[in-house]
Amino acid sequence: MKLLVFFFLYLSLIYGGDIQLIKKENPDSNTTLLVIGGIHGDEPGGYFAASILASHYNITSKNIWIVPNLNQQSIQADERGVNGDMNRKFSIIEKNDKDTQTIQEIKKIITAKNVSLVLNLHDGHGFYRVENNGKIFNPNAWGQTCVIDQYELNQNQLFGNLNDIALKVKDNLNKKLLQEHHNFNVKNTKTQFEDETMQLSLTYYAVTNNKPAFAIESSKNLSSLSEKVFYQLLAIEEFMNIMQISFKRDFELTIDTLENVIENYGDLQINGNISLNLNGIKKSLSYIPIKSVNNVFKFSHPLGSMRKEDDAYIVYIGNKRITKLSPQYFKNVQGCPKKFDATIDGKITSLDMTSDFFVNDDFVISENRDFRVNIIGLKSTAKDESGLRVTRNQLDEKFSVDEANAIYRVEFYKNDEFCSMAMVHFNRL
Repeated sequence: MKLLVFFFLYLSLIYGGDIQLIKKENPDSNTTLLVIGGIHGDEPGGYFAASILASHYNITSKNIWIVPNLNQQSIQADERGVNGDMNRKFSIIEKNDKDTQTIQEIKKIITAKNVSLVLNLHDGHGFYRVENNGKIFNPNAWGQTCVIDQYELNQNQLFGNLNDIALKVKDNLNKKLLQEHHNFNVKNTKTQFEDETMQLSLTYYAVTNNKPAFAIESSKNLSSLSEKVFYQLLAIEEFMNIMQISFKRDFELTIDTLENVIENYGDLQINGNISLNLNGIKKSLSYIPIKSVNNVFKFSHPLGSMRKEDDAYIVYIGNKRITKLSPQYFKNVQGCPKKFDATIDGKITSLDMTSDFFVNDDFVISENRDFRVNIIGLKSTAKDESGLRVTRNQLDEKFSVDEANAIYRVEFYKNDEFCSMAMVHFNRL
């Protein structure tokens, strides 16, 4: 089976533009489910579910394509659409619209020959009910629905029986509710005849191009992000079952487990010589040694992104602002050693230059004429801090990488040009 390796470039490298398309494919199958999250930046249930599908599901038969963060700028801003509603630009869009390139690219993906069915993931207000039962439960609500634009496509179109499929998904979801009032319903907008606004939408563009398409709307009125993601993933799994797409996930689909999965932000690699674990990282880090131009940021999380703000870099996972990196600019030297030696708690070991290493009592970085060492936060006046025995109480906590003040930077330089950064973790005894 061919899977995309899960490090995602911030400047996306897929499909010739700025859309991140993750393909999980198996040989000898043209049946493909396309899942799209993040068309609206303030609907995190959809895009966090898509990211979990990308990074925690193993597809063992047929294919899934995933666009987890279609509207990246709006996701960072936690707004519906910073350039207007992207889901109202699929019929007509002005050439100078800032979303034009994204719309053109996602249209190409939707109409690709292999795409068999399209899911567009949303969070909608309230709980849809056929009868009016108040402000939250009424026919104008969108939450907890499987939305279709019409009853069916062409008679011979695979998965073209939209209403039958939506009803089956709804019935199966309603067997797994967390609370009774979370029940799902099918919402048919009858777009061609009754809803001019929806004629501008992604799903209607798909069905008019003979691609079966559905929107899944978890409710914005659910109490937590994990509940929204729970129902989104249940719905996606129901569609995979209908399409006979076999899968395995590496976690149990429960609210408690989902909370842990959602809060695992993964790693950020910078220029191949810095690796930051984003879990528990401080809200701001200073003097990060990077280049003045052409830095490459790679995230292990599909929703990882970066935004320049004045002279700092703001790190996001979806709509969650994780940390701010204030740079100190250095040239990246070529020909740095790939390994360094250290004595950790009395034992000599050889480590990669971007290693995380763990210490109980003390460590010493072995002297090497090919580099000098700067241990960030060490109370020392030495220009080269290799050969020094370092304990945790010798380090100033304000220079730690993490909120627990247990992780510190060990930086390697050659001729005042930056080589790489390792991380020392002090264990709690």
